[in-house]
Amino acid sequence: MKFTDSPVIDLPVGGAALSFQQDNGSMHVGTSVWPCSLVLVKFIDRWASITPTENPYSSLLDFRGKRAVEIGCGCGVAGMGLYLLGLTDILLTDISPVMPALKHNIKRNKPILKKALKHSVLYWNNPAQIAALNPPFDFVIATDVVYIEETVGPLISTMEALIGNDGVVLLGYQLRSPESDKLFWEMCDKAFQIEKIPHEDLHPEFAYEEADVYVLRKKKEETASGS
Repeated sequence: MKFTDSPVIDLPVGGAALSFQQDNGSMHVGTSVWPCSLVLVKFIDRWASITPTENPYSSLLDFRGKRAVEIGCGCGVAGMGLYLLGLTDILLTDISPVMPALKHNIKRNKPILKKALKHSVLYWNNPAQIAALNPPFDFVIATDVVYIEETVGPLISTMEALIGNDGVVLLGYQLRSPESDKLFWEMCDKAFQIEKIPHEDLHPEFAYEEADVYVLRKKKEETASGS
């Protein structure tokens, strides 16, 4: 991925330009900018200005009056990008060691965002922290969050706990580990209806061959149980 060696990543979004400082030497993967966050933001950026009659994603990407939370947000690329694209009620979350990098990038982009975005510590296996975020949300944003098999279960349960019955998970995904990939999609299939965005609908300059965007919707009770 052509961006990973650079300490600063610039991302044009909706006529503005965000700038993220990353620390690739950190012990935590969340202090680096990973490609799926860029792919997700630019997919939405591509379709944001298209008129509804010509836009198959106009309903999906209608952010008016919607609440959102990003999990495993890292440097905050997806959350800040989507904020600029109209998803203005958004909360960015990650684990404690990533907070300094996130706060730095929130401050760095405050002149563009015109405000400091809300952020909170969230460990996926902590029900009290999940409840404190006051779910349900209309959107859960997650990019490059599947890479350790042990965290797949907590990730899926956290997404289920945070998303409303009619809500949507916007997932930027790239295979990082065959074991975690297999488990993730097995568990996803039990909990969510899965839609993969066609690769040709991604932004042409950010349509990396190995990265995809998925839309996950919570299965209704009777569908999930198979009755």
